[in-house]
Amino acid sequence: MSADPNAARLVVPDPHIATAHMKVSRAHWAVRRFGKADRETVLSVAEAMARAGHAKAGHYADWAVRETGYGVVEHKKIKNEFSTLPLLDYYRDLDLVSPRVLPDAKMVELPKPAGVVFALTPATNPIATLYYKAMLAILSRNAIVFSPHPAARECSVDAAKTLAEAAEAAGAPAGLIQCIEHPSVSLVQEIMASDKIAVIMATGGGPMVRAAYSSGNPAMGVGPGNAVAYVDPSAKVDAAAKRLVDSKSFDNSVLCTNESVVLTLESNRGNMERALRSAGAHLCNEADTDKLRDYLFTDHGFNVAAIGKSAAWIADQAGIRVSPSARILVPVITAPGQDDTLFREKLCPVLTLASAVDFQQAMTIAAQILKRGGGHSAAFHGEAPGRLLQFASALPVYRVVVNAPCSQGAAGFATHLPPSFMIGTGFAGRSSVGENVGPQHLVHWTRIAYNSDASVPLDQFDLSVLDSKMPTAPRQAHVAPRAPAALPETDRDMLRQLILEELRGLTGGDK
Repeated sequence: MSADPNAARLVVPDPHIATAHMKVSRAHWAVRRFGKADRETVLSVAEAMARAGHAKAGHYADWAVRETGYGVVEHKKIKNEFSTLPLLDYYRDLDLVSPRVLPDAKMVELPKPAGVVFALTPATNPIATLYYKAMLAILSRNAIVFSPHPAARECSVDAAKTLAEAAEAAGAPAGLIQCIEHPSVSLVQEIMASDKIAVIMATGGGPMVRAAYSSGNPAMGVGPGNAVAYVDPSAKVDAAAKRLVDSKSFDNSVLCTNESVVLTLESNRGNMERALRSAGAHLCNEADTDKLRDYLFTDHGFNVAAIGKSAAWIADQAGIRVSPSARILVPVITAPGQDDTLFREKLCPVLTLASAVDFQQAMTIAAQILKRGGGHSAAFHGEAPGRLLQFASALPVYRVVVNAPCSQGAAGFATHLPPSFMIGTGFAGRSSVGENVGPQHLVHWTRIAYNSDASVPLDQFDLSVLDSKMPTAPRQAHVAPRAPAALPETDRDMLRQLILEELRGLTGGDK
């Protein structure tokens, strides 16, 4: 008798997904303890993590470049260091732990950490982003589980282990910082929808951000950049050109804050070209510009082989002869058109130069370019406060860096903006946050609000009644995690395609 084709088949669970659920459950237990930690403990744990990460910044910079093929070791080391002790110093005085009484407002505020953070990290800035998100989670008394990009899996797993060991040695509970060893489309899809995840921090391309927002859990997503720099005739052109070249060549331009296009006025273009050459740029003629466009943009979009490669390497691949010392390539667009692919984001040291007849046209061109990369960043070089205000007001961006490299400035390196590897793109970029994301975004506050009538007094509060030591956690959590509620099949298909597009985007792989 033949077998019934409708009979139930044995379903073998994916061991990697099961392990990921165990990590999330472990983090859930850990944060129940750490969410009660006092400020002294939080700072002690953060300090230990920052020092451990800083000590191995160069080690992981080298590892990341070897594993991914993206960027420059010395520059990645700087970014890794930036995400440790300097980041801690920036937020050291921000108290997200202590309850506070506001007598004038007749209000008491009680901090409530999010819980378990699920953090996606990119291949372009794997360790700096991992360090940064881990520090934000600890400073806000949250647990964090990382899902690294497959192209940067090995260095990310090891870096997370380094931070976790340092945190636990300083008194943090085990399981507070964890990393998924074998990320995949189905795993990311399922964990993002877990009811034990409090918030998703998504750093990546538009598809990944939309997938996070579609998961059913709260999410903070930041989309791609496409920064425009404007060089006004009032600018010190040699200084502006040096900043542009320094910025665009930094880590071979894998930061989303890097300039994609530089605009100036036609009357100033000759000066701009001369200054860029002096700063180490290779200015492309019309034929070289066409070759570069054809190499960088194919029928399938941006050529990912160029991501994080040097200017000389890209020129060789495109069939352009340049000096080996060329720091960036500058294709020149003499008749700007909004559909020119060279006006799109380029995570490589290629900076498009275009000119406008006047300032008003420059703002119009800039606004058109920023339809891709809305909400992110722009730069202004010059000594004209009036035009600067008009520029910042007209463009759909939330950061305008002035007389500084945009790559570093928008991320808080060369400005007083908060140091960040999550650049919020806000409403213009279809994101929930428009600021540089910090630990304050991972804490909400319960507010006890008294009647504003002066005849109703504010009680006297003894906040010490809230003091408690971290409770002892069970040694192991044996209970199997409950599967998240099933999504409708149409939503699951959409989510799968969005995540798959992102995971394939940089590697060309099938996982």
